[in-house]
Amino acid sequence: MAAMRFMTWNVHGTFNLNPKFDLKGVCSIVGKWAPDVVALQEVDSRSRSDDPFAKLASVVGDHGVHAKSIVAEDGDYGQMLLSRFPLSGVPEILDVSYREREPRRAIATGLLTPVGDVRVVATHLGLSIHERYAQAQALVSLVRPGRTVVLGDFNDWFWVKSVRRVLAQVCPNRTRLRTFPARLPVLRLDRIYATPDSRFGRVWTDGEATAYSDHLPVIADIEI
Repeated sequence: MAAMRFMTWNVHGTFNLNPKFDLKGVCSIVGKWAPDVVALQEVDSRSRSDDPFAKLASVVGDHGVHAKSIVAEDGDYGQMLLSRFPLSGVPEILDVSYREREPRRAIATGLLTPVGDVRVVATHLGLSIHERYAQAQALVSLVRPGRTVVLGDFNDWFWVKSVRRVLAQVCPNRTRLRTFPARLPVLRLDRIYATPDSRFGRVWTDGEATAYSDHLPVIADIEI
């Protein structure tokens, strides 16, 4: 088995809320840990003269996918999956939106790694229990029986109809770090899941990220 480093971080849309948001700071947090794969949520280019999607595209490597759930005249909003390794095949962008609630997407792709093909699914789920439950069912359909990692902001903190319970059927291994709110984290909203054939090594977060988001990132070394 060989270890790969995965990272997920909700950068909390401060691109839009704070015009002086330090995009270089976000890149420095990601670059410091040198992940092989990183999923970023709430990337927002609205009301900005630059393009955060373009600037973040090369923070890990030369390979990536973006899923813009909101496309507007003044910019876009969504998530990104960035990889040090080439993608295998055409990435899937699944619309997991629930009824009239905020648009949501999931990104699924294979990665051509030194240990072979690895499946990665990145997402950002909704705020209501029933919404997340339906979205979790959709995520299960994207998971292969083995060599799959699912990561993102799951907004999941209740046990009733929980995402954890649904994903445990196919990805029983997961992180358990508190990530929100960043300065005094209580909720485990941001997670990394993996299929049974993978083993988690070191798992950690980074307190310096509080300067850029109200979520902490989750970083994990996973043996695949």
